[in-house]
Amino acid sequence: MIICGVDDAGRGSVLGPLVIAGVIMERTKIKHLSEIGVKDSKQLTPNAREMLYKKIIAIVDDYYIARISPKIIDQSVQKNRLNHLEAKYMAKVISKLRPDSSYVDSCDVNPSRFGKEISNLANSGRIYSRHHADSLFTIVSAASIVAKVNRDKAIRKLRKKYDLGSGYPSDSKTMHFIKDWILDHNETPVFVRKSWKPVKIMMNQNLA
Repeated sequence: MIICGVDDAGRGSVLGPLVIAGVIMERTKIKHLSEIGVKDSKQLTPNAREMLYKKIIAIVDDYYIARISPKIIDQSVQKNRLNHLEAKYMAKVISKLRPDSSYVDSCDVNPSRFGKEISNLANSGRIYSRHHADSLFTIVSAASIVAKVNRDKAIRKLRKKYDLGSGYPSDSKTMHFIKDWILDHNETPVFVRKSWKPVKIMMNQNLA
């Protein structure tokens, strides 16, 4: 029985990609993930995630990572279809890995609806959609670490060129970077999500 765990990283960020990751392994081997200390990526330090990432990749049977650009995210948000976009990419990950069953972390208030949408799109095994799946199922915890490490890697790459902080709206450094960029260029950087409300407010203030 091949089990898949799927999770995202960077959904709430105002810049950079939204990363969806999936990992698969035999059900009987999942206990090895707990043995090496795998748990929800949010409960781990960046160094711990990096260390576990290498171990996870070595243990799992296969994995797949999808990155969704800010441009694609903006197109979905403008149509109020962000959850559909996540379902679509989670289905893509599952279709690539072809497990017997998949556990996914639901971003929809209705996990059952989200799971059915993924199931219709993926057509590969049974889908179990749960809120907080990254803390309930070790296989999803592993996927959350893979997604988070790859998302962090993308942000580090941007930070080599720009002093933009963590990329989240709660980070004043990030918001000051975007505000200053808009003032200087009269537009947002290509790696910023234009559809996010704080960014739209900044753009409107600049145009006023």
